[in-house]
Parts: sequence; C-alpha cells; structure tokens
Amino acid sequence: MNQSTSSGARTRARELLVQALYQKQIAGHECAELLEQFHEQTAYERVDQAFFDEALPVICESQAELENTIDGLIDRPLEQLDPIELSVLLIGVWELGSRIDVPYRVVINEGVNLAKRFGATDGHKYINACLDVAAQSLRSTEIGAQESG
Repeated sequence: MNQSTSSGARTRARELLVQALYQKQIAGHECAELLEQFHEQTAYERVDQAFFDEALPVICESQAELENTIDGLIDRPLEQLDPIELSVLLIGVWELGSRIDVPYRVVINEGVNLAKRFGATDGHKYINACLDVAAQSLRSTEIGAQESG
C-alpha cells in the first residue's frame, strides 16, 4: 500500500471512528456491538482496518480517562460539547497520547478535517484550538524538536 493510499485509508478509518463514537454516545451501543456492525459495512472494506480495530476498543475502554484529559483542555463543561466534537477530540487525544508514530500536526489536521466534514459550521476552529493545546501537553518533546530544528 503506497503512502497516499495508506493515508486515505487511515482518514476513512477516522471517519468511521467518528460515526461509531457518535453512535455510542447517542444510542448507547457497546463497543463489541459497534465493531461487529461497522465490520459489516461496505465502507469498512476501504479503511485502515487495523487502525480502526485498534482504536475503537481502546477509546471505548479508556473513554473516562480521555474525557478527563479533554476536560482539562477545554473552556466549557464537557457536557456542553456536541457529540461530534467529543468524538473528534476522543480520537485526537487518544492519537496524541498513544500513537506517536503519527505526527502531531497530522493528528490536528485530521481532527480539523473531521470537524469540518461532520461538525457544526465553525466547530473545526474549536477542535483546532483544543488539539493544539493537547499537543503542547502530550507531545511537548516532538514540538520542541521541530521548533529547534
């Protein structure tokens, strides 16, 4: 799989993750049920399946911890985030903290694009600000290295 194909498949995996996490929040589905349901979708065939299959269970299992981290980054109560914003932030904060193979700028850019695609009109600006703050905290070494080099 070449780089652009791989990147596109990863982006599509993040899109499915937003949908799955949104559905979890709205309908209260369990993670195993969501995995099964999304595996049956045609769209699943075109995503980075390993990434999706890794991310969804980990985000579900660590959602309380991720929300606690998010709560420390945002300027409003967590309950005031719309489900799309929360889903995008869950993915972004998880990636920043757990997937150091993905550059922080890619994580932020992907989060902004997800918010543009699925979120409210200016929600991407809020996501950008929140993920930037998260990156400063979770990827300080990477950011420092890029700024000095």
